[in-house]
Amino acid sequence: MSPRSPKGELISDRYRIEDRLGSGGMSTVFRATDTILERTVAVKILAEHLSDDDRFVARFRREALAVAKLVHPNIVQVYDTGNDGGQYYIVMEYVRGRSGAQLLQAEGKLDPETAVEIGVQACAGLDYAHRHGIIHRDVKPGNLMIIGGPAGGGDMTVKLADFGIARASEQTRITQVGSVVGTAAYLAPEQARGEEANPSSDVYSLGVVLYQFLAGRLPYEGASLAELAVRQQSEQPLHPSSYSDDVSQSVGDAVLVALDSDPARRFAAAGELADALRHGLTGVSPAGTAQTRVLGGDTPTADTRHMPRTRTQRRAQRRPVQPRQRQAPPRRRRRAPTVARNLLALIAILLLAAAVAAIVVLASSGGGGKINLDQVVKHNVNDQIDALKQVVDDNTK
Repeated sequence: MSPRSPKGELISDRYRIEDRLGSGGMSTVFRATDTILERTVAVKILAEHLSDDDRFVARFRREALAVAKLVHPNIVQVYDTGNDGGQYYIVMEYVRGRSGAQLLQAEGKLDPETAVEIGVQACAGLDYAHRHGIIHRDVKPGNLMIIGGPAGGGDMTVKLADFGIARASEQTRITQVGSVVGTAAYLAPEQARGEEANPSSDVYSLGVVLYQFLAGRLPYEGASLAELAVRQQSEQPLHPSSYSDDVSQSVGDAVLVALDSDPARRFAAAGELADALRHGLTGVSPAGTAQTRVLGGDTPTADTRHMPRTRTQRRAQRRPVQPRQRQAPPRRRRRAPTVARNLLALIAILLLAAAVAAIVVLASSGGGGKINLDQVVKHNVNDQIDALKQVVDDNTK
């Protein structure tokens, strides 16, 4: 098989190469014909330097087999994988459309309704994959295939591509300095630190894509991995509406939640991002849900106002915890005034008796000075009452 001019050649005596669709540092994609099933397919042929890496090949084959089990309208279907003459390939559904990267190149940015629809459908594919234990790890415009809509009119269908190669190529991709900066712009901060990716990591990557669709630029840009990492951790991207008056506050808010550098503060699942995007088009921002009600705080802060509840958190709120919390304070308030009043009465009597005794002593002393009884009583009693009020206040808080 000749990667440079393979037109007309057969792969594994079955897939006849027609023409090249695109290429990158890790693979080349061809349109081909499945001569057995008589249908058009896409064949991705891995680069030679990857085919020579035994560990990569083993991981790639495991992942390809796992992804082949994903059957969803928003995921590019994997049909087959194999090895022909030492070169590994993967056979996929052929999508007649344009990628998100091609749309950005042609349009610059997309209108909010189109961007939200792409995001919602991408979330559906991600959510399905996540529920089957598969993380994409490489969500970016080039891996979103769009059929119809802005690409060709009519109803729009979005399909996520490259699930099969994402995990297998993770470590190899990190070492490719020539392309890593562009790819790293879509990586969640925890992925850039070398931590294990999770569903929230894919949510972050899709958030970057949506930001780019809405604003026409990336939320963070840098000339190196280090610069990108620093900006992700220390800067807050401008609201997408800063770059386009067409973007509503509520839609932009949903995207910014997906872009939170702390995984615990992002949407926990792709389905939650989809819900926030839909509500955003109706003017409902995720800021309307106070995360602090779940965490136990009294007043939502600027950092927590925008964080929506997860399904687990919503179930937790339905548990009968709140009624017990509401009943406890009234019992304390009923006991506290009674104790305070008894304490006040007792001490007031004692202090009044002490004041009178002091006056009697002073009056009977031989000091020779004239004592104003009303003034002494008033002075001592008022001072003691003020002190008593402070004691009562301290004991009833």
